[in-house]
Amino acid sequence: MRQRVLVTRANLPGGGPTRLASHADVVGPGPAVGGVSGILALGNDRVDAALLDAAGPSLRVVALASMGYDAVDQEAAAARGVVVTHTPGVLAETTADLTFALILMARRRLGAARDSLAAGQWNVFRMGDHLGLDVHGATLGLVGYGQIGKAVARRAQGFGMRLLHHDPYAPDDALSTSVDLPTLLAESDVVSLHVPLTPQTRHLVGAAELAAMKPTATLVSTSRGGVVDEDALLSALRNGVIHSAGLDVFEREPMGTELSPLVGDPRVVTLPHIGSATEATRAAMVDLAVDNILEVLAGRPARTQLPGTAASPGARSLAGSPRPGC
Repeated sequence: MRQRVLVTRANLPGGGPTRLASHADVVGPGPAVGGVSGILALGNDRVDAALLDAAGPSLRVVALASMGYDAVDQEAAAARGVVVTHTPGVLAETTADLTFALILMARRRLGAARDSLAAGQWNVFRMGDHLGLDVHGATLGLVGYGQIGKAVARRAQGFGMRLLHHDPYAPDDALSTSVDLPTLLAESDVVSLHVPLTPQTRHLVGAAELAAMKPTATLVSTSRGGVVDEDALLSALRNGVIHSAGLDVFEREPMGTELSPLVGDPRVVTLPHIGSATEATRAAMVDLAVDNILEVLAGRPARTQLPGTAASPGARSLAGSPRPGC
């Protein structure tokens, strides 16, 4: 008898869904969720104890097509013997591209300049219009120095940037110097966040951290919205505590029409969580999630299991460390 797998979203990119359907019966959300052996979900799909219970005792694996995993109740999964997997490795370079785009747009105030042009306000050339700050030669501080942080560091080399990082798992290397967080905040012209959202990193950057940054500094985040206290950030921007920000993630996602006050602020470049949004990368994420499901259902170790979830002998994380969300 074929096993059943719940897929939480329709029209996922790439060939992974078709491959999954050739090995298992695929069902969508609804009353048919009971009796499934696997769940393929996105990173912001809430996978809590209620869903795990609804799936029933046959559930063996929850595979996220996402690097982040904060929406999964990992304790509940472990208590039920359910393996949880994610997709490190396949999205680092693409997300690093987007991170650097945010750095350039925020430092150079490109969003505000674009909006001014679109509004028909470019009627004369003035030397003082849309003055931004240089990226080349600036100091870049990376909070979290895993796959994505290191990919951003490689890009920063081409801009002649000085590189610092804060990460207890990552010593100095040929690209960057390891420092404590206060030093990074005080010395960086750009602070870029690359940590998973955990109880320890929630509001890692708040009023005190923003006050410790340079008034000419830029904060960039492509990690998870909850890492930044958005109220504190808005206040810091409006009061000139820091220069600018570039955000791809927010505490409340998606927003719909109830926009964060950060959206539309001329000092902030905002994007709708598209760090991994290229055709190839999103397809690779789904493919890896499908691989993980098929491996577990075949009785083999998952390729990219989250540490601390149900035992799956031989499982490993492509992140190569116990903090795979960085």
